[in-house]
Amino acid sequence: MNRSPVSRRAVPLWLAHALRAQRGPVPWSAVCRGALAAGPLLLAGMLGGQTASGVLAAIGAMLAGINDRPGSRRASVKRLGVPALAGALGLFLGTYAGQGLAAVPLTLALTVLGLVAGGISAVGPVASAAGTQLLVAAAIGAGMPAAESGWQRALAFLAGAGWLLVLRLALPTPGSLAGDFRFDGEREAVADVYDAIAALVDAVGGEHATARRAALTAALDHAQDALAGPRLRRYAGCAAERRLHARFAAALPLAEAATALYWSGEAVPARAAEGPRRLAAAVRGNTGTGPLPAPHRSAPALRALDDALLRAADAFDRGEGAHRGLLGRRHGFRHALRAALGTGGREYGLRVALCFGASAAIAQALHHARWYGQHEHWYWLPATAVFLVKPDLGPLASRVLCRAAGTVLGALVFAGLAALLPRPAGLVALVAVCGAVIPVATRHFAALTAAVTVLVLALVMAGGEPQASVSRIGETLLACALVLVVGHLPMPGERGGGVRARLAAAGSAADAYLLHVLGESGDRAERWALRREAYRTLAEARTAIAVAAAELPALARHTEGTDAVAEVLERLVDTTTACAVHLDETGRLTPRHLSRLRDALGELERRGMRERAGAAAAA
Repeated sequence: MNRSPVSRRAVPLWLAHALRAQRGPVPWSAVCRGALAAGPLLLAGMLGGQTASGVLAAIGAMLAGINDRPGSRRASVKRLGVPALAGALGLFLGTYAGQGLAAVPLTLALTVLGLVAGGISAVGPVASAAGTQLLVAAAIGAGMPAAESGWQRALAFLAGAGWLLVLRLALPTPGSLAGDFRFDGEREAVADVYDAIAALVDAVGGEHATARRAALTAALDHAQDALAGPRLRRYAGCAAERRLHARFAAALPLAEAATALYWSGEAVPARAAEGPRRLAAAVRGNTGTGPLPAPHRSAPALRALDDALLRAADAFDRGEGAHRGLLGRRHGFRHALRAALGTGGREYGLRVALCFGASAAIAQALHHARWYGQHEHWYWLPATAVFLVKPDLGPLASRVLCRAAGTVLGALVFAGLAALLPRPAGLVALVAVCGAVIPVATRHFAALTAAVTVLVLALVMAGGEPQASVSRIGETLLACALVLVVGHLPMPGERGGGVRARLAAAGSAADAYLLHVLGESGDRAERWALRREAYRTLAEARTAIAVAAAELPALARHTEGTDAVAEVLERLVDTTTACAVHLDETGRLTPRHLSRLRDALGELERRGMRERAGAAAAA
């Protein structure tokens, strides 16, 4: 036991990240959708005499399958649809650029496209997925010559992604067996919030309390996204949806009170967590709440928890709709533009542009030098570089290691299967199997790379190209070396701009939340919305900091100390939440609250992060 901490420290963070895989139950519904997407689309194209279109439709379904994560049906429309539209646009632009431009102008055009897509990727997860598909599809369009026009190829790609989205919206999932079929993902997400509240209350005063508070933030973020997807109407249009919105809104004061209990650090009676657990079961089963435990009103935070529990029970009975502002981050075009043009967007855009442009230039040079042999396609190298340069897929060294290992494994597996399977039926079956594997393989980048490699090699062979395993391994290793070099090149401006941009956003959100609480505004809906934004931006900053810390030392040193700033911001937001609850109960703050606020603000000032909230607190 004494050796385990030493052994953990002996493993570099970038290697530990490469060996780490996500865990959880097998998403059988996503597996079924994957099996019914790429393979059947390829088969339909071959039977209809349109093999090339079938291949592109299968590629569209494959890329959409990578984004097919657990969540609500409504949220999946944006998560799958926006990247698919970007991919279709990339295929359209890449096809016409590849047909009409010589090597040098084409490289410049792809470099500019990489700059734009890289900046857009800094806006958020959906924008990042859209930027990836835009560049991957542009590389395929330019590097995979075909007789079809750009708009025909774009429509085939969009049809494949659209087919997977139709499957996502139409097929039942395990959660749809209880209640309304349309809201299974939303219902599970809201129930998880109540479970997370109960878990935090149970952990108050213990060693796991901080982790449970972070888990509550994650559950609230997931539920907010699940309920805030695109809709035809501005507000919830049916009783079942209004009921879910009301139950989510009822969870917010409970989460606030639980966070205040966590801040106090004093253990609470075990029965205090029973109420949220019963509410979770009521949401999951789409039933009434039943009897709730008797209140235990010995402290302001416990009184707030009991009051919120009673209001939640009332909301469960009445089923009134929630305030629309609680269900989404209403950021407009200006916010997205600031993120894309900010320090993080500029730094990321430059690296993506350099990697994408250089890889396209090298691929074309190798293509004209006949390094590819009989192959007419040169898209693999730039498409690989796009995935490797993505910071949201993990630290750079970890991405490179996983991509290289996954490609080698996938290419060797395909080489063996290609020699045994009958054609074309065996290739179609292989595509279907890989499509089913992708939802599980997304838990580890190397596994995902292996599955995608087998699937793409099968599609290329089905389209009439010869076996390409060896050349794909060589191109992948070349892309790995290129991205490693570019990733360590000095760039204009301060390194670690993405992390600092997210920290600045978290600081601004914490500032707005503190000003609202200290101003003693009576608008609780606005307070809860500001609290949600403060914790969400902190979680995003924490994720970016963790990825940056796991980079190689030459890169990790540029973001040293940012984790300490994030910890201070978390203390400030937790203290602000405790202040809000205490002000509701007593109308004044205790010396302990004021001391914690001054300590956090003083620490932020010493670290150069103190904002307007400091002046407000001092006043």
